[in-house]
Amino acid sequence: MDDATPIKPPLRVLLASPRGFCAGVDRAIQIVERAIAKYGAPVYVRHEIVHNKHVVERLKALGAVFVEELDEVPDDRPVVFSAHGVPKTVPAEAKARQMLFLDATCPLVSKVHVEAQRHYDAGREIVLIGHAGHPEVVGTMGQLPEGAVRLIEHAADAEVFEPLDPMNVAFVTQTTLSVDDTAEIVGILQRRFPGISAPHKDDICYATTNRQEAVKQLAADSDLLLVVGSRNSSNSVRLVEVGLRGGADNARLLDDASGLDWAWLEGVGTVGVTAGASAPEVLVQGLIDKLATCYDLTVEHVAPMQETVTFKLPRVLTS
Repeated sequence: MDDATPIKPPLRVLLASPRGFCAGVDRAIQIVERAIAKYGAPVYVRHEIVHNKHVVERLKALGAVFVEELDEVPDDRPVVFSAHGVPKTVPAEAKARQMLFLDATCPLVSKVHVEAQRHYDAGREIVLIGHAGHPEVVGTMGQLPEGAVRLIEHAADAEVFEPLDPMNVAFVTQTTLSVDDTAEIVGILQRRFPGISAPHKDDICYATTNRQEAVKQLAADSDLLLVVGSRNSSNSVRLVEVGLRGGADNARLLDDASGLDWAWLEGVGTVGVTAGASAPEVLVQGLIDKLATCYDLTVEHVAPMQETVTFKLPRVLTS
């Protein structure tokens, strides 16, 4: 061994599992890839298919064109609706223009849409717990006539919310929220309105819940938590919050290894690593590889559960 070879300091890495892509994200990306393969480029995508810039850039290179509204899409080219869901007016416009459109809405988001419609049909006043302006919230509120859904973002909003009929209220939630924050808001609503109708099953999706639980398991042992994901990814941002709340001394969100600041590692013995549901695994590996250039890594897998969920692709892309 060369005596001049520097000795790397040790660094313990706790790698969360599950992490990264969920079934809804995987399905949405496959829909765009298969549409390009079947119909040729360009294939248009309304809004980012998922909230990750690396995924978006890779699909652009394959022939996807990302737009914000349908008026940017020619009538004769396919258009894909993002995993976050869209208001009802969007597919209605596409049908009116006789466009070929593919709906990549996550089935778990579609479930929330169905719940909201069911409550509306039953004459209930609907509360949506979520973040204003998020595409999923815009899509869910857009399933029903304007004013039919009231948005609650914080516990303080729940304390002052006044329904028209306190005995006839229902709630649904965005699928990518903090489990703990949402439980607090739901608790307030149930205390104030004991008869409020709840979802048959939690609206927060299995992938969001599982990733937050994995972070909770490693947070208290982590001097630093690194979350791979984009800043406009709700579930990625929530992982940072959950990590800090769970006991991590520091938590940072980064798009990829290039965002790593070595100053974060000063005095750090254990690093927790995870990724949001729209972040590819290759970005996690890239981060591990970068850490390994300066540290002697010991990687431990923190695996509370395995995910086996898959969602079917639209039949037009599999026939």
